[in-house]
Amino acid sequence: MLGFSDGKPVSDGVKGGKGNRNAPVVMNSAYFTTQFWDGRSPSLEEQAEGPVVNPIEMGMTHEAVVERLTADPTYKAEFEKAFGPGPISYDMVAKAIASFERTVISANSPFDRYQYGGDKKALSASAIRGLEIFKNPAKGNCAVCHTIEEKHALFTDNKFHNLGVGLNNKGELTDLGRYDQTKLDADRGAFKTPSLRNIAASAPYMHDGSHKTLKEVVDFYIGGGNSNDYLDKEIKAIQLSAREREDLIAFMEALTGEIPPGLDDPKVTKAEVRR
Repeated sequence: MLGFSDGKPVSDGVKGGKGNRNAPVVMNSAYFTTQFWDGRSPSLEEQAEGPVVNPIEMGMTHEAVVERLTADPTYKAEFEKAFGPGPISYDMVAKAIASFERTVISANSPFDRYQYGGDKKALSASAIRGLEIFKNPAKGNCAVCHTIEEKHALFTDNKFHNLGVGLNNKGELTDLGRYDQTKLDADRGAFKTPSLRNIAASAPYMHDGSHKTLKEVVDFYIGGGNSNDYLDKEIKAIQLSAREREDLIAFMEALTGEIPPGLDDPKVTKAEVRR
């Protein structure tokens, strides 16, 4: 299981094409206030419209998708059950995809049982130390963006930050991120804070998939990211010992939670795959 990501730095597209960003995880996306790394979609429904017409991702049209679904008696019957009699529209398709994505929830991780369930044995000693490093502004300072609240933890502030990821050998940003949507200089090279839930299962990391392991991510932050004119003010070099780095990773591994039955091992037939 890859945490509902594809396990690749960037995704494969049609006709041998490659995307330019790492595929965001679907897990817990119901709680994200915007979708995509640059936040260009305000809803899961709108997000479901984009990849279909993207010339690299699927290279299709909404009309072609509707035509295929309409030609399949099984899908036609299922859409009638969900939306009532009448022709299938892509608006229905987007709603169906978004409705499914809202069921892809991860919860009841060892961290949840420890932090909110009162089970003080749910985390290892190493993970408990890692939690303190994660929260400590003078240590990891991770919770400033990957938020932990009193009664819940999304592990994302749903905001956008420039970490210095994706610079070329001249120190120039190769992807402007949020700036392309807002045209605000402060958003140059800024990308949405991903949730850390199930993070151990969804390598590689960062918007360009440039970090293969959690250790690489921790080492990147210890180095203070990559300097550029728009680097987020919270990104500073930090000092962690080898054991503290291991503890921080142990904590992040303890964020792997349970998901609804059947989502991790869907019974898909070969005929369904061919469709």
